[in-house]
Amino acid sequence: MEKLHGECATDSHIKEECGVFGMYDFSGADVATSIYYGLYALQHRGQESCGIAVSETNGPKGKVTTYKDMGLLNEAFKPEILDAMKGDIGVGHVRYSTAGSSTRENAQPLVLNYVKGILGLAHNGNLINAPELREELAYTGAIFQTTIDSEVIAYHIARERLNSKSVEEAVGRAMKKIKGAYSLIVMSPRKLIGARDPFGFRPLCIGKRDQAYVLASETCALDTIGAQFVRDVEPGEIVTISPEKGIESDKSMCIPKEKHARCIFEYIYFARPDSILDGVSVYHSRIMAGKYLAMDSPVEADIVTGVPESGNCAAMGYAMQSGIPYNTAFVKNAYVGRTFIKPKQKSRESSVQIKLNPIKEVVQGKRVIMIDDSIVRGTTSDRIVRMLREAGATEVHVRISSPPFLWPCYFGTDVPAREQLIAYNRSIEEIRQIIGADSLGYLRIDRLSQIADGLEICKGCFTGDYPMTPPTEDIRGEFEK
Repeated sequence: MEKLHGECATDSHIKEECGVFGMYDFSGADVATSIYYGLYALQHRGQESCGIAVSETNGPKGKVTTYKDMGLLNEAFKPEILDAMKGDIGVGHVRYSTAGSSTRENAQPLVLNYVKGILGLAHNGNLINAPELREELAYTGAIFQTTIDSEVIAYHIARERLNSKSVEEAVGRAMKKIKGAYSLIVMSPRKLIGARDPFGFRPLCIGKRDQAYVLASETCALDTIGAQFVRDVEPGEIVTISPEKGIESDKSMCIPKEKHARCIFEYIYFARPDSILDGVSVYHSRIMAGKYLAMDSPVEADIVTGVPESGNCAAMGYAMQSGIPYNTAFVKNAYVGRTFIKPKQKSRESSVQIKLNPIKEVVQGKRVIMIDDSIVRGTTSDRIVRMLREAGATEVHVRISSPPFLWPCYFGTDVPAREQLIAYNRSIEEIRQIIGADSLGYLRIDRLSQIADGLEICKGCFTGDYPMTPPTEDIRGEFEK
C-alpha cells in the first residue's frame, strides 16, 4: 500500500495512525521502561516521533519528567534516559502526523501545567472541528505551541476542569465539544483516564499486571509487557483508574451500537495481526479477507504470495480457500526505515526495490497471484508487478483485500483528495492496465462487515458515506502539500 505524501509516494505503505500507551502502578514502581516496551509493540502505528511523560504521584506536586524526539523509539530513547525517568504514572505516544507537520514540537505526549496541576495527554485520531475550536481558544487568549489537534483537546480539558469536580468530568465536558476520531489517554496527578470517541473509530483497551493498570491502543502492547487483557474501552466511554476506586466507568457519551463506526482499516492494515480489537482477531479478519477474495475473484495460477507485511495474511487466506500453494516471493529489507535516504530521480535505484526484492526461483515460470491490502495511487503496485515479471513470472494476477479507494478520509487515515486516487473516475479494467497486471480483483464492499465479524464500521473512504458530516474544507493539514 502506498504512502500518500508527494515525494514519498514510492514508499510501500500508507502511513499508519498513532499509538498510545498509559500505565499507573499502584505499588509505586517506576513505569517508564514498561511504557517504552509497550510503545515498542505499537511502533507500527507511527514512526515519525515518540515520547514518554511520567510523574510520581507521591512526589513533588506538578513535577513531570518528559522526553520526546523524532524518529523511532530505539533511536530516541537510550537506557540512561529511561533510568532517569522516575514515576509510577505515565503516558507514551508514537506518532504519525495525520494533521500538523512532522516536527519535534508536535511530538506527544503533551504536558500542560495549569491552575489545577498537571495534565499529560496522548491522542490517536483526527478532529474534524479542530480549526473552529482552535480559533475560539485563540480569541480568548490561548497561545499554541503546536499545530496538532491534541493541543486543542488538552486546552479544552484544562478549561473545563476549572468548572468541574474532577478531571474525568472535564474530559466528558470536552468530549461534548470535540468531533471526530479520538482515543485519549490523560494523566492527572493521581488518576489515569482513557476516553474513546462515541463512534469508536480508534481502538483502546485496558490491561492489568500485578498492581499496575494499563491503557493501550492494541492488545499486542499488553502482551509485550506481560499484562493481562481486562476489556476494551467502549465507544463513547470514559474510564478512570485510581488506587482508591480501581476502574470507574462513565458511559454518558455512549451512543447505540448501530451508530458505531470503527475504522475498517484497523482490521485490513493498521493493527498488528496478533492484536484483538473489540473482540475481533485482526489475524482472522485478514485470513477471511483473503478467503473472500478467492471466492469472489478466483483465477488459475501456480502460487499465491503476499506483499509484505500487510498482504501476507490475506494471501494465506486466499491460498487456503483456493487450494493454490502459498509461497514467500518477496524478501523485505528489515533495516530500511521510514526515513531512509531516497534515491535521486536520475539514479537507477528504485526505493521500492531497495525495500523489496522478489525471489526469482519462486516466481520464475509461474503464474503468480499477488495479494496486497490496497492500491492508492498505483505507483507502487505497478513497480511491484514489473518486478515480478522481470523475475520471470509468466502471469501476475493482483488481488486487493479492500475495495477501491474513492473518497478521502477525515478521521486519521491519510487517504488523499479524490483526484489523487487511482480508482477515481477509472474502471477496474483501466486500473489493471495502468498497473500492468493480467487481472485485478478487489474485496467487495459487502464483505467488509463480514471480516469485522459484524461490527459496525466506517466505510467512508470506499463509499463516501461518512458516519458524521465531513468538513466543508480540507482540514488535514499537510495532506495536500
